[in-house]
Amino acid sequence: MPRPLKAAAAAGALVLAAACGSAGTGTTAGGVKPPKIAAQQSLGPGEGSVNLIAWAGYVEDGSNDPKTDWVTDFEKQTGCQVNSKIAASSDEMVSLMKTGQYDAVSASGDASLRLIAGGDAAPVNTALVPNYADVFAGLKNQPWNSVDGVSYGIPHGRGANLLMYNTEKVSPAPDSWAAVFDKASAYKGKVTAYDSPIYIADAALYLMKTRPELGITNPYALDRAQFDASVALLKEQNANIGEYWSDYLKEISAFKSGDSVVGTSWQVIVNTAQAEKAPVAAVLPKEGATGWSDTWMVSAKAKHPNCAYKWLDWIISPKVNAQVAEYFGEAPANARSCARTADTNHCATYHAADEPYWKNVHFWTTPVANCVDGRKDAKCVPYQEWVQAWTGIKG
Repeated sequence: MPRPLKAAAAAGALVLAAACGSAGTGTTAGGVKPPKIAAQQSLGPGEGSVNLIAWAGYVEDGSNDPKTDWVTDFEKQTGCQVNSKIAASSDEMVSLMKTGQYDAVSASGDASLRLIAGGDAAPVNTALVPNYADVFAGLKNQPWNSVDGVSYGIPHGRGANLLMYNTEKVSPAPDSWAAVFDKASAYKGKVTAYDSPIYIADAALYLMKTRPELGITNPYALDRAQFDASVALLKEQNANIGEYWSDYLKEISAFKSGDSVVGTSWQVIVNTAQAEKAPVAAVLPKEGATGWSDTWMVSAKAKHPNCAYKWLDWIISPKVNAQVAEYFGEAPANARSCARTADTNHCATYHAADEPYWKNVHFWTTPVANCVDGRKDAKCVPYQEWVQAWTGIKG
């Protein structure tokens, strides 16, 4: 998931985490079923504090920007003092959650998958989160936040990975990921790509549409032949890459300077670059796109579970979820938040209520050995091998 522009400016360069987890088959990493952990059945009095792990921009108390504060009112209304730890990666989130010192985490996918498999995250009783009723249906009971119909988290927001291009240098306007793959040589040295192993899924998505003989049906479920084809495509692309990016402040700068003219981006980057007079536009290509969605999860070892549940309900309440979405640069999870954003066009810009739009977005899903596309007669390449391959792709 992306980092908020304002928080990134305050915190410095931040590295984007990898993807949303998959548990739709009832299995997790390596085919391991989630441990049997009971969801909380009722709420009692708050314990007086709550310890959170979060991405920068998700737990704002006014210290970064006096005008950006949704923590203080939470503390006043619930009596739960918020103690937050900003994580710079999903690996860090997993390590911190394993300590048992934290009550909840705003997990991205590879973190959520490992937390479920390791027994570090408990199922969430959505009945104890009243505002869950107003979460967009397209975010509920999805492979990245549920296992066999059991919810393991509360959706926070979502976004798509777009194709951004320099309108003065890239002509005609692209409508396909071919601009960064098969036709990338036209922009040699000025193509940019997201710096993460999960970017292999972008190549797989392109091959899913352009090389149907490979039989790819899910860009996160790749058998050996499909995986090797995706890696080969990315190695070819590497010759045309000017820069791999993870800090999107740097991507904005590269597009403003002309060092980059085409590549993967997010809506918040497009908006900011355009506001800074960069000649850029963006498109959701005809092949579709990858995307991200974050989930608030409760620790199986939470020492302050009642305050944790109160936080989950607070962070997706209409007003607060609207504040977070605007500050962070994402589509809110709560449908009622769209009426509460300061920018009346925010939800339209980020396609918050446009479910047909999201049908073309393949949300980040951690690759596991048991293919998440439902195949029983094949083994898929697990995420740790994606990590190894990414090092080889970049050279």
